[in-house]
This record gives sequence, C-alpha cells and structure tokens, in this order.
Amino acid sequence: MASEDKNSPELDSALIGGLLLLAATILAVVTANSSASQSYFDALQIPLTVGLAPMALTKPVLLWINDALMAIFFLVVGLEIKREAYQGALSRVKSALLPVIAAAGGMLVPALIYAAINWGDSAALRGWAIPSATDIAFVVGVLAMLGSRIPNGLKAFLLALAIIDDLGAIVIIALFYTSQVSVGALALAAIGLVALLALNRGGIKWIWPYLLTGVFVWVCVLKSGVHPTLAGVATALAIPLRGAGDDTRSPLRDLEHALQPWVSFAIVPIFAFANAGVSLQGVTFNSLLMPIPLGIALGLFIGKMIGVFGFSKVAIASGLGEMPRGTSNAQLFGAAVLAGIGFTMSLFIGNLAFPDPALGDELRIGVLSGSIVSAIVGFAILRVAKPDADE
Repeated sequence: MASEDKNSPELDSALIGGLLLLAATILAVVTANSSASQSYFDALQIPLTVGLAPMALTKPVLLWINDALMAIFFLVVGLEIKREAYQGALSRVKSALLPVIAAAGGMLVPALIYAAINWGDSAALRGWAIPSATDIAFVVGVLAMLGSRIPNGLKAFLLALAIIDDLGAIVIIALFYTSQVSVGALALAAIGLVALLALNRGGIKWIWPYLLTGVFVWVCVLKSGVHPTLAGVATALAIPLRGAGDDTRSPLRDLEHALQPWVSFAIVPIFAFANAGVSLQGVTFNSLLMPIPLGIALGLFIGKMIGVFGFSKVAIASGLGEMPRGTSNAQLFGAAVLAGIGFTMSLFIGNLAFPDPALGDELRIGVLSGSIVSAIVGFAILRVAKPDADE
C-alpha cells in the first residue's frame, strides 16, 4: 500500500470498501429503528443448516456470519501479517519496531481507561479489550479518501499498526474469550495444523489442499470451544509465500488478491449490517455516559490517541523507532486519532465479551460513538496537517 498513489486501483478499492462499510452500518441502524426492525432481528436468528447428516452444522444466520464469514476475514488478515513480516513494513527491525510499540500503546491505554471506568463491575470488565482494536477496513478507506495528502511512510506505518493490532486481538480472543474447551476436538484441530505444516514443508504450492485442510481445522476449532476464526489465521500462516522452482508467482499473494474483494465488498459490509443494528429508542445523551459505552468510546478516542502517539514519540526519542518518512508530528498525531476507529474488530470482540443481548445496545453505542468521533477528528487533522518540511 505504501507505494501506491491516489489513483491506484488498490486505493480505489479501499475507498469503495470503506464506503460500503459505512453504508452497511447506516443501513443497519436505520433498519433497526424502522418498522422492519423485528424482521431484521428475527432474520438474524433463523437457523441455517450446512452439510449433510451426521456431519451437518446448524447455527443461526448471525453466528454463520460471525463464525464462518469472519474466519475468511481473519484468513486474509493472516495472509497480510505473513506478507508484511517477510516482505513488507514488518520485515525490517527498525521500521517494524515503531508500529509494534505504537500498537502496544494503542492496546494498553484504551484497556486501562475502560477498566478504570468499569472497575468494580465484573460483568462489564469482560469488555476491557473492546476499545483496544483498530478496524483495518475503515482506516484504509479514510486514507484512500485523503489520497496524496498522506505520506507513503505514514500509510505504511498505519497499515502495519492495524495489522499488528489485529494480531494482538487474535491473541486476546484465544487467551481471554475462550470458555469451555473440548480436548478431543482440539486434538483433531492439532492434527489438522500438523497437516498444514506438512503441506508447507513438503513444498506443496497448490492452494486448495491448504484450504480444504483449513476447513477441517475450522470445524474442529468450532467444536472445541475456541473461537473458530483463529483457524483462518492458522491456515494463512501455512500458505507458501513463494512459488515452486523458477515460478515467480506467490500462492499467498494470489490467494490474498482473490479473497480481498470478497472481504472488502461483501464479508465486512455483511458483518457490519448484521452487528451494527442498535435500537435508538430511549437513547439519550445520558446513554453515552453509562459505564460500558463511555469506557468503550473514551478508550477508542482518547486511549488510542494517547497510546499510539505517546508510545510512538517515546520510541522515536529513544532511538528504538524512526519517524515515518515525510511525516510531521501533526500527521502522526492525526494517525493516532484515526486508529481509534475500532468498529469491526471492536464489535467482534464485544460480541464475545458480552453474549448477553441485554448489553448489546450498550456495546454498539460505545463502539459507534467512539469510532465516529475518531474518524471525523482524525480525518480533519490529517486533512489540514502539513508534511515534514525537511522532506
């Protein structure tokens, strides 16, 4: 992304994807507050069966979206992580340290703000990780709208930060949002992971064996009690980066390019439409001051701003990291604010933290308000901020 100009197909796609995500969010909120609201919520609970007995799986439509479609989303995230680690902004220690440190701050400070506001409420404290997430799709979409105003170095920094943030979210889901575990199902999943490793070590460059094995791992992880989206990441990390022999094609890049349009133009907007519907009936300004939505909103807006910018400046001052090329302090600050768009990942973690539907509206109010303010303020800062005069 860092090497693309404002007219590139990649940035055009990012802009379209961001607009579709925004449209799906607005449509969800409008539908949830219209005469069709009951039909909207009922449709998400319709049981859907996939497969043939005795191997069939039956789940509500909402869970198929959150467990199956989002596994494909995480598959693409895993592909991005591996590519960046080998060939991109995360492949050089000096360049990688700044987004790594910034991402750490951007996860720690929002979590502390949320915990401080909700201290003493054990149920609410389960949501401590909700404001720690950054939404790659929305952030890239906003960057696409800003075009050439954003230095390439800052684009690379923000993309790397969002990818590392997603990796952190994956670890958080695995460690903190897994309840009862089936050892037998996990053992079968481990066999599937060994098979993925064997395919990679055996030099298999065809993608389909990895995807079929990945589906097996997904089913096993689903049955184990661990969130099944993690199977998407595990499958991605096994996909070969390089082709066989003199073949210059990359199986990883081919799969990423094939899936990216489906993720950007279908999966993420569908997830947004299914999860962003919040009833505004009875919602007042005081609703934003309730501990859960307030903790999420302040965590995203204030926490990300302080965490990403503050940790970045410490890293730069200490020599551990270097300022992105051509980037001014004002632009770095604007990027830190923009990182507060938590939307997709925040909603995803929130659904795991608060399975009780009674807390669903509080979750959505907090995520929507914090993400919207971060998007507007971050965009405004980056729109007027000047680049580094020395570049």
